[in-house]
Amino acid sequence: MTSSRDFVREKPTWCPGCGDFGVLKAIQDAAADSGLSPEDMVMVSGIGCSGKITSYFRSYGFHSMHGRTLPVATGIRLANPALKVIAVGGDGDGYGIGLNHLIHAIRRNVDLTYIVMHNHVYGNTKGQTAPTSDVGYVSGSTPMGAIEEPVRPLSLALASGATFVAQGMAGNIRQLTRLIREGMAHEGFAFINVFSPCVTYDKKHTYAWYKERLVDLDECEGYDCTDPAAAFAKVTQHGELVTGLIHRRARPSFERQLPKHRFQERDGKRMALKDVMFEIFSE
Repeated sequence: MTSSRDFVREKPTWCPGCGDFGVLKAIQDAAADSGLSPEDMVMVSGIGCSGKITSYFRSYGFHSMHGRTLPVATGIRLANPALKVIAVGGDGDGYGIGLNHLIHAIRRNVDLTYIVMHNHVYGNTKGQTAPTSDVGYVSGSTPMGAIEEPVRPLSLALASGATFVAQGMAGNIRQLTRLIREGMAHEGFAFINVFSPCVTYDKKHTYAWYKERLVDLDECEGYDCTDPAAAFAKVTQHGELVTGLIHRRARPSFERQLPKHRFQERDGKRMALKDVMFEIFSE
Protein backbone atom coordinates (compact mmCIF):
# COMPACT_ATOMS: atom_id res chain seq x y z
CA MET A 1 0.00 0.00 0.00
CA THR A 2 1.56 3.27 -1.12
CA SER A 3 0.87 6.85 -0.11
CA SER A 4 1.38 10.10 -1.98
CA ARG A 5 4.64 10.58 -0.05
CA ASP A 6 6.10 7.58 -1.87
CA PHE A 7 5.96 9.63 -5.08
CA VAL A 8 7.81 12.64 -3.65
CA ARG A 9 11.33 13.28 -4.93
CA GLU A 10 13.03 16.70 -4.97
CA LYS A 11 11.55 19.89 -3.55
CA PRO A 12 9.95 21.86 -6.42
CA THR A 13 11.50 25.20 -7.34
CA TRP A 14 8.49 26.69 -9.12
CA CYS A 15 7.46 30.23 -8.23
CA PRO A 16 5.45 30.40 -4.98
CA GLY A 17 1.76 30.10 -5.85
CA CYS A 18 2.35 28.41 -9.23
CA GLY A 19 -0.51 26.13 -10.21
CA ASP A 20 1.93 23.37 -11.07
CA PHE A 21 2.26 22.56 -7.34
CA GLY A 22 -1.41 21.54 -7.30
CA VAL A 23 -1.03 19.41 -10.43
CA LEU A 24 1.97 17.57 -8.97
CA LYS A 25 0.09 16.90 -5.72
CA ALA A 26 -2.96 15.61 -7.61
CA ILE A 27 -0.83 13.20 -9.68
CA GLN A 28 0.88 11.91 -6.53
CA ASP A 29 -2.47 11.39 -4.81
CA ALA A 30 -4.00 9.72 -7.87
CA ALA A 31 -1.08 7.32 -8.21
CA ALA A 32 -1.36 6.29 -4.56
CA ASP A 33 -5.15 5.97 -4.76
CA SER A 34 -4.72 3.68 -7.79
CA GLY A 35 -2.52 1.31 -5.79
CA LEU A 36 0.53 1.97 -7.94
CA SER A 37 4.15 1.98 -6.86
CA PRO A 38 6.87 4.26 -8.28
CA GLU A 39 8.39 1.34 -10.18
CA ASP A 40 5.03 0.72 -11.90
CA MET A 41 5.03 4.12 -13.57
CA VAL A 42 6.94 6.29 -16.00
CA MET A 43 6.41 10.02 -16.39
CA VAL A 44 7.38 11.82 -19.60
CA SER A 45 7.59 15.60 -19.60
CA GLY A 46 8.26 18.33 -22.13
CA ILE A 47 10.03 21.68 -22.07
CA GLY A 48 9.20 24.68 -19.90
CA CYS A 49 8.30 25.20 -16.26
CA SER A 50 6.04 22.14 -16.31
CA GLY A 51 8.80 19.97 -17.75
CA LYS A 52 10.63 20.05 -14.41
CA ILE A 53 7.94 17.81 -12.93
CA THR A 54 9.86 14.63 -13.74
CA SER A 55 12.48 15.77 -11.23
CA TYR A 56 9.83 16.17 -8.53
CA PHE A 57 7.75 13.02 -9.10
CA ARG A 58 9.32 9.76 -7.93
CA SER A 59 9.00 7.15 -10.67
CA TYR A 60 10.81 6.34 -13.87
CA GLY A 61 11.09 9.56 -15.83
CA PHE A 62 12.03 10.99 -19.22
CA HIS A 63 12.49 14.73 -19.81
CA SER A 64 11.95 14.95 -23.56
CA MET A 65 12.57 17.57 -26.23
CA HIS A 66 10.26 20.48 -26.97
CA GLY A 67 6.92 19.22 -28.29
CA ARG A 68 7.96 15.57 -28.35
CA THR A 69 6.37 14.40 -25.11
CA LEU A 70 3.73 12.21 -26.74
CA PRO A 71 5.97 10.39 -29.27
CA VAL A 72 8.31 9.41 -26.43
CA ALA A 73 5.42 8.37 -24.19
CA THR A 74 3.90 6.33 -27.02
CA GLY A 75 7.17 4.52 -27.63
CA ILE A 76 7.55 3.67 -23.95
CA ARG A 77 3.98 2.44 -23.74
CA LEU A 78 4.38 0.15 -26.76
CA ALA A 79 7.76 -1.14 -25.64
CA ASN A 80 6.62 -2.03 -22.12
CA PRO A 81 2.83 -2.22 -21.68
CA ALA A 82 3.31 -3.26 -18.05
CA LEU A 83 4.16 0.35 -17.18
CA LYS A 84 1.54 3.01 -16.44
CA VAL A 85 2.56 5.92 -18.66
CA ILE A 86 1.75 9.54 -17.85
CA ALA A 87 2.75 12.35 -20.19
CA VAL A 88 2.87 15.83 -18.69
CA GLY A 89 3.55 19.16 -20.37
CA GLY A 90 2.59 22.78 -20.70
CA ASP A 91 0.18 24.43 -23.11
CA GLY A 92 3.04 26.09 -24.98
CA ASP A 93 4.77 22.73 -25.41
CA GLY A 94 1.67 20.67 -26.19
CA TYR A 95 -0.43 23.11 -28.21
CA GLY A 96 2.42 24.73 -30.12
CA ILE A 97 5.17 22.62 -31.66
CA GLY A 98 3.63 19.47 -30.18
CA LEU A 99 0.06 19.99 -31.38
CA ASN A 100 0.29 17.58 -34.32
CA HIS A 101 1.42 14.81 -31.97
CA LEU A 102 -1.62 15.40 -29.77
CA ILE A 103 -4.00 14.95 -32.70
CA HIS A 104 -2.34 11.71 -33.80
CA ALA A 105 -2.16 10.31 -30.26
CA ILE A 106 -5.91 10.92 -29.96
CA ARG A 107 -6.52 9.34 -33.36
CA ARG A 108 -4.53 6.25 -32.41
CA ASN A 109 -6.08 6.06 -28.93
CA VAL A 110 -2.81 5.06 -27.29
CA ASP A 111 -3.36 3.82 -23.74
CA LEU A 112 -1.74 6.63 -21.75
CA THR A 113 -2.73 9.71 -19.80
CA TYR A 114 -1.77 13.19 -21.02
CA ILE A 115 -1.97 16.07 -18.54
CA VAL A 116 -1.47 19.60 -19.85
CA MET A 117 -0.73 22.50 -17.49
CA HIS A 118 -2.52 25.40 -19.14
CA ASN A 119 -1.32 28.85 -18.04
CA HIS A 120 -1.79 31.00 -21.19
CA VAL A 121 1.90 32.00 -21.41
CA TYR A 122 5.40 30.73 -22.04
CA GLY A 123 6.37 31.08 -18.39
CA ASN A 124 9.91 29.75 -18.75
CA THR A 125 10.75 32.53 -21.26
CA LYS A 126 9.43 35.38 -19.13
CA GLY A 127 5.78 35.35 -20.10
CA GLN A 128 6.02 35.34 -23.87
CA THR A 129 2.85 34.86 -25.92
CA ALA A 130 1.76 31.21 -26.14
CA PRO A 131 -0.69 29.34 -28.42
CA THR A 132 -3.35 29.82 -25.72
CA SER A 133 -2.77 33.52 -25.04
CA ASP A 134 -5.74 35.83 -25.53
CA VAL A 135 -5.99 38.17 -28.50
CA GLY A 136 -4.41 41.46 -27.46
CA TYR A 137 -2.03 39.90 -24.90
CA VAL A 138 1.09 42.07 -24.69
CA SER A 139 4.46 40.44 -24.07
CA GLY A 140 8.07 40.63 -25.19
CA SER A 141 7.22 38.58 -28.27
CA THR A 142 4.03 40.53 -29.08
CA PRO A 143 4.68 44.13 -27.91
CA MET A 144 1.73 45.41 -29.97
CA GLY A 145 -0.58 42.68 -28.69
CA ALA A 146 -1.27 39.13 -29.92
CA ILE A 147 -3.42 38.98 -33.06
CA GLU A 148 -3.88 35.21 -33.33
CA GLU A 149 -6.89 33.37 -31.94
CA PRO A 150 -5.95 31.03 -29.06
CA VAL A 151 -6.03 27.26 -29.39
CA ARG A 152 -9.16 25.76 -27.86
CA PRO A 153 -7.90 22.40 -26.53
CA LEU A 154 -11.21 20.88 -25.43
CA SER A 155 -12.93 21.57 -28.75
CA LEU A 156 -9.89 20.25 -30.59
CA ALA A 157 -9.80 17.03 -28.55
CA LEU A 158 -13.52 16.39 -29.03
CA ALA A 159 -13.33 17.08 -32.77
CA SER A 160 -10.36 14.72 -33.05
CA GLY A 161 -12.37 11.87 -31.53
CA ALA A 162 -10.83 11.64 -28.04
CA THR A 163 -12.28 8.86 -25.89
CA PHE A 164 -11.58 10.63 -22.57
CA VAL A 165 -11.64 14.39 -22.15
CA ALA A 166 -11.54 16.18 -18.80
CA GLN A 167 -10.55 19.55 -17.44
CA GLY A 168 -9.45 20.47 -13.96
CA MET A 169 -8.26 23.41 -11.94
CA ALA A 170 -4.99 23.38 -10.02
CA GLY A 171 -6.75 24.94 -7.04
CA ASN A 172 -9.25 22.07 -6.80
CA ILE A 173 -6.93 19.19 -5.97
CA ARG A 174 -9.69 16.83 -4.86
CA GLN A 175 -11.53 16.97 -8.20
CA LEU A 176 -8.30 16.95 -10.21
CA THR A 177 -7.06 13.87 -8.34
CA ARG A 178 -10.27 12.03 -9.22
CA LEU A 179 -10.04 13.04 -12.88
CA ILE A 180 -6.44 11.85 -13.13
CA ARG A 181 -7.29 8.59 -11.37
CA GLU A 182 -10.16 7.97 -13.80
CA GLY A 183 -7.95 8.91 -16.73
CA MET A 184 -5.31 6.37 -15.71
CA ALA A 185 -7.99 3.68 -15.39
CA HIS A 186 -9.41 4.46 -18.84
CA GLU A 187 -8.42 2.16 -21.72
CA GLY A 188 -7.13 4.45 -24.42
CA PHE A 189 -5.89 8.02 -24.60
CA ALA A 190 -6.98 10.14 -21.64
CA PHE A 191 -6.65 13.88 -22.20
CA ILE A 192 -6.78 16.16 -19.16
CA ASN A 193 -6.33 19.91 -19.54
CA VAL A 194 -5.61 21.71 -16.27
CA PHE A 195 -5.83 25.44 -15.64
CA SER A 196 -2.58 26.14 -13.80
CA PRO A 197 -2.25 29.88 -13.13
CA CYS A 198 1.09 31.57 -13.74
CA VAL A 199 1.16 33.99 -10.82
CA THR A 200 4.35 35.66 -12.02
CA TYR A 201 3.53 36.69 -15.59
CA ASP A 202 -0.21 36.29 -16.15
CA LYS A 203 -2.04 38.82 -14.01
CA LYS A 204 -5.41 38.20 -15.68
CA HIS A 205 -6.10 34.47 -15.27
CA THR A 206 -5.76 34.32 -11.50
CA TYR A 207 -7.26 31.81 -9.07
CA ALA A 208 -9.98 34.36 -8.26
CA TRP A 209 -10.68 34.95 -11.96
CA TYR A 210 -11.26 31.23 -12.52
CA LYS A 211 -13.33 30.84 -9.36
CA GLU A 212 -15.81 33.42 -10.66
CA ARG A 213 -16.15 31.85 -14.12
CA LEU A 214 -15.63 28.08 -14.07
CA VAL A 215 -18.67 25.83 -14.45
CA ASP A 216 -18.41 22.37 -12.86
CA LEU A 217 -19.99 19.83 -15.22
CA ASP A 218 -19.87 17.23 -12.47
CA GLU A 219 -22.60 19.23 -10.76
CA CYS A 220 -24.75 19.77 -13.87
CA GLU A 221 -27.87 17.65 -13.39
CA GLY A 222 -28.72 15.52 -16.40
CA TYR A 223 -25.43 16.09 -18.19
CA ASP A 224 -24.43 12.97 -20.18
CA CYS A 225 -20.66 12.78 -20.68
CA THR A 226 -21.05 9.85 -23.08
CA ASP A 227 -22.81 12.08 -25.63
CA PRO A 228 -20.15 13.85 -27.76
CA ALA A 229 -22.67 16.36 -29.13
CA ALA A 230 -23.72 17.34 -25.60
CA ALA A 231 -20.06 17.63 -24.58
CA PHE A 232 -19.24 19.90 -27.49
CA ALA A 233 -22.32 22.02 -26.82
CA LYS A 234 -21.41 22.53 -23.15
CA VAL A 235 -17.80 23.35 -23.95
CA THR A 236 -18.87 25.87 -26.58
CA GLN A 237 -21.61 27.37 -24.42
CA HIS A 238 -19.18 28.20 -21.62
CA GLY A 239 -16.18 29.18 -23.76
CA GLU A 240 -14.25 26.11 -22.52
CA LEU A 241 -14.42 27.45 -18.95
CA VAL A 242 -15.66 24.16 -17.52
CA THR A 243 -14.26 21.55 -15.17
CA GLY A 244 -15.00 17.89 -14.59
CA LEU A 245 -15.38 14.86 -16.82
CA ILE A 246 -16.41 16.23 -20.19
CA HIS A 247 -16.53 13.15 -22.39
CA ARG A 248 -15.83 9.43 -22.10
CA ARG A 249 -16.59 6.54 -24.42
CA ALA A 250 -15.27 3.06 -25.05
CA ARG A 251 -13.03 2.24 -28.02
CA PRO A 252 -10.27 -0.38 -28.26
CA SER A 253 -6.84 1.07 -27.55
CA PHE A 254 -4.11 1.24 -30.19
CA GLU A 255 -2.13 -1.50 -28.47
CA ARG A 256 -5.06 -3.90 -28.32
CA GLN A 257 -5.47 -3.69 -32.08
CA LEU A 258 -1.84 -4.29 -33.02
CA PRO A 259 -1.44 -7.51 -35.07
CA LYS A 260 -0.36 -10.44 -32.90
CA HIS A 261 0.38 -8.09 -30.01
CA ARG A 262 -3.01 -7.65 -28.39
CA PHE A 263 -1.60 -7.59 -24.86
CA GLN A 264 -0.05 -11.05 -25.10
CA GLU A 265 0.78 -12.50 -21.73
CA ARG A 266 3.26 -15.01 -20.41
CA ASP A 267 3.16 -16.35 -16.88
CA GLY A 268 0.36 -13.92 -16.10
CA LYS A 269 2.37 -10.84 -17.12
CA ARG A 270 2.05 -8.66 -20.19
CA MET A 271 4.89 -9.14 -22.65
CA ALA A 272 6.99 -6.19 -23.75
CA LEU A 273 6.57 -5.30 -27.42
CA LYS A 274 10.21 -6.10 -28.17
CA ASP A 275 9.63 -9.69 -27.00
CA VAL A 276 6.45 -9.98 -29.04
CA MET A 277 8.19 -8.63 -32.15
CA PHE A 278 11.08 -11.05 -31.61
CA GLU A 279 8.65 -13.97 -31.62
CA ILE A 280 6.87 -12.67 -34.75
CA PHE A 281 10.08 -12.32 -36.79
CA SER A 282 11.50 -15.59 -35.47
CA GLU A 283 8.65 -17.60 -36.94
